[in-house]
Amino acid sequence: MARFDIGGIAGALHAARDEWREAQKRSREPGGREFPSRDALTQILRSLQGVLFPMRLGPVDLRQDSEDIYVAYTLDAALHALHGQALLELNDRARRAGQATADVEERATAAVRAFGAALPDIRRLLDTDVFAAYQGDPAAHSVDEVLLCYPGVLAMVHHRLAHRLYTLDLPLLARIVAELAHGQTGIDIHPGAQIGPSFFIDHGTGVVIGETAVIGQRVRVYQAVTLGAKRFPTDAEGKLQKGLPRHPLVEDDVVIYAGATILGRVTLGQGATIGGNVWITDDVPAGASVTQAGLLNARPVK
Repeated sequence: MARFDIGGIAGALHAARDEWREAQKRSREPGGREFPSRDALTQILRSLQGVLFPMRLGPVDLRQDSEDIYVAYTLDAALHALHGQALLELNDRARRAGQATADVEERATAAVRAFGAALPDIRRLLDTDVFAAYQGDPAAHSVDEVLLCYPGVLAMVHHRLAHRLYTLDLPLLARIVAELAHGQTGIDIHPGAQIGPSFFIDHGTGVVIGETAVIGQRVRVYQAVTLGAKRFPTDAEGKLQKGLPRHPLVEDDVVIYAGATILGRVTLGQGATIGGNVWITDDVPAGASVTQAGLLNARPVK
């Protein structure tokens, strides 16, 4: 029978953890978990998807006559679990900043209450995204197919929830939610990105949307599109300055085809069409089209 040096490996792992915790000045106080859990957020997200779309993303045996009971029960459990994760994030942030934690419970409760109250509006926003995908793809046979099958819609379910957490000052929970979608779909949307209604990501793999991007209504993007930063300003000590507006502004009714890269705080004007595989670092006028050949036309491509 094979034998392994479990004790030696476990001891070496203990030493590695101690080195990291010492370098990061982490607390050595005995106790439970001090940091939010990806596994916990995965379960919360699964529950919230069922709350938002019970007859499509809820339990397989759910019936309409018990829909409200299921939603209420599942929502209660999900919000309490989310409250626990919010407490972990806020306590950890306060400890790292050397701040008092006396008001953390109150702040976590207020944030999760506001998040729960926002769910009906999030559902309505997602309805616009689902319908935009159905209208925008001739291969789609129903809105139900879109909701169940399209990675772009799954990414937007996560993003609408993550963005609300982000605005409620729970950026770590928001980022975990976003990265869960990234892992499942290959679509990377930072939770800080502001995205208007009726947003459609077709195919989706490789799409990247940065933190300070602002996207209007009825925008459509295809796979491998990047809305990224052109440069990263640093302070006097050479450290990256965080939170500065550095990603594109995309106005209403813009279409961005596969492989396009738009960098910096540039504006894509209303109704503009961006062709595949182009590289853009300057503003694009409303109604214009940009092709790979670099031609800028007065009228959008039909």
